[in-house]
Amino acid sequence: MDPLKVLSGSANPELSAEIARYLGTEIIKVETARFADGEMFVHVKENVRGADVFLIQPTCPPVNDNLMELLLIVDALKRSSAKRITALIPYYGYARQDRKAKPRVPISAKLVADLLTTAGVHRVLTMDLHADQIQGFFNIPVDHLYFSNVVIEYLNTKQFKDLVIVSPDAGGVDRARHIAKRMNAQLAIIDKRREVANEVVFNYLIGEVKDKQCVIVDDMIDTAGSMCQAVDVLIREGAKRVLAVGAHGVLSGPAIERLQASPVEEIIISNSIPLSAEKKLDKIKVLSVAKMLAEAIRRIHHEESLSLIFTQ
Repeated sequence: MDPLKVLSGSANPELSAEIARYLGTEIIKVETARFADGEMFVHVKENVRGADVFLIQPTCPPVNDNLMELLLIVDALKRSSAKRITALIPYYGYARQDRKAKPRVPISAKLVADLLTTAGVHRVLTMDLHADQIQGFFNIPVDHLYFSNVVIEYLNTKQFKDLVIVSPDAGGVDRARHIAKRMNAQLAIIDKRREVANEVVFNYLIGEVKDKQCVIVDDMIDTAGSMCQAVDVLIREGAKRVLAVGAHGVLSGPAIERLQASPVEEIIISNSIPLSAEKKLDKIKVLSVAKMLAEAIRRIHHEESLSLIFTQ
């Protein structure tokens, strides 16, 4: 069997270290530097010839820098004769640009897929893509894992009564329905309708939440505008308790201020994106996905099925 080698970019070294601990291995050092003009330089410090290499690098903010670093390390691995290169991208940047929403715009998620493939990636391991169809942008294997496997275990410890899983928009219904089914909970949907002329958003609730305990489920929390609006709708409709789940805590712009002011009881995110000290709130709970990702790496390396990870 080819030797297993784990590398990490600079985007989320804490997650990478945790994954390596679960695997019982050391992370190969990668030197990164910048020239005076801002160009990035990378140097893989150990031999990877003939190895099964897993490179951990979410393309989180600063998105372009982390994406470029990922591509450069992949190219270095390819030119160092690594036998197989798997890019472990816990958070896939540009995923929201997955279609032509209007004329003369790029499909950036597809472009990133092409860049990764051209650079030399043989396989992609990722988590909670904004749209499942992004897997089809690749002509190489893509293993798509879900935060729900981790978050359901945590939510079950809270022993909810009259639980309702809420999708904050129509696009997230499948995600919310999956969790509701596994937790034997009811399902509700918030239908957002935007009046283009003055940008007013009307929120309509489909489902019953009065005197219920609600958990809003989304793939990410960016500026937290949609999430906080969803919380307000549920409170307005008589929900007794509201929690929020976002697989990826992007938390950009006014997100922290909005969440702090919101009546939401708890915000549950993964550690796919590092949470800086200034973004830490008492009501934010970070759940680690390192064990799930490490098990996926182990199974891929040993050519085993990943099916059990989806059913745990």
